[in-house]
Amino acid sequence: MPSSFVPATGLLAQLDLLRIEHSAAVSHVRLMRPAKRNAINDALVSQLHTAFVNLPEATQCVVLSGEGDHFCAGLDLSELGERSVAEGIVHSRSWHAAFAQIQFGRVPVVAVLHGVVVGGGLELASAAHIRVAEASTFYGLPEGQRGLFVGGGGSTRVPRLVGAAHMTDMMLTGRVYDAAEGLAIGFSQYVTEVGQGLEKAFALAEKVAANAPLSNFAVMHALPRIADMNQSDGLFTESLMAAIAQGDDAAKGRMRAFLDGKAGKVGKS
Repeated sequence: MPSSFVPATGLLAQLDLLRIEHSAAVSHVRLMRPAKRNAINDALVSQLHTAFVNLPEATQCVVLSGEGDHFCAGLDLSELGERSVAEGIVHSRSWHAAFAQIQFGRVPVVAVLHGVVVGGGLELASAAHIRVAEASTFYGLPEGQRGLFVGGGGSTRVPRLVGAAHMTDMMLTGRVYDAAEGLAIGFSQYVTEVGQGLEKAFALAEKVAANAPLSNFAVMHALPRIADMNQSDGLFTESLMAAIAQGDDAAKGRMRAFLDGKAGKVGKS
């Protein structure tokens, strides 16, 4: 991690299952249950929700990662217990609320994946906007073999990444994808060597954080909704969002800089 990152203070410093640090416009949120392969219990879900609701105003992009050898092993089955149907619904909805704050919060999120990314861990990863997978990453949805069904938003997010057929296969047969296969079908946008994921993610996050905030917000919030619309409604919504974005003072300043030859050229990531 760059040496310029400093620990969070106040409420965010009190979240003991997360380590949160900031550097200028980028914040790093790290899952801190390495002994449990960062499995998600009720407390961690609640802390994730709290963290993303209370990001500092200066934060314009978040890097999300997991401490230890794995990103996240999904639901902590030791806490599953004997829930009633009603309690199960409430539990699932708490995950929905937390992960919605990641996907549809204030700023984009870059997830760094390594080791185990299964079950609820894959549901968490799918809520991010950009996923960088290290070569050690493997993806799975073992709920079908355990008599369960996804409950953290996976049924709505994972098919949008890889298609319903891939998700069906994973849940019915227990199929696992490695990092290269995951890149090919859409689980991640980037693959790095082991140990290089954070470096890549921070570089991407700095690029994202340098964008106009309203433009980032439009990509996060408008684009996925437009993709779900019929073409006519989508095109009209696109026109509205384009007009709003280009009318923003920050956008006008950036366009003037480009026309004056003061903006950087488009290049490879």
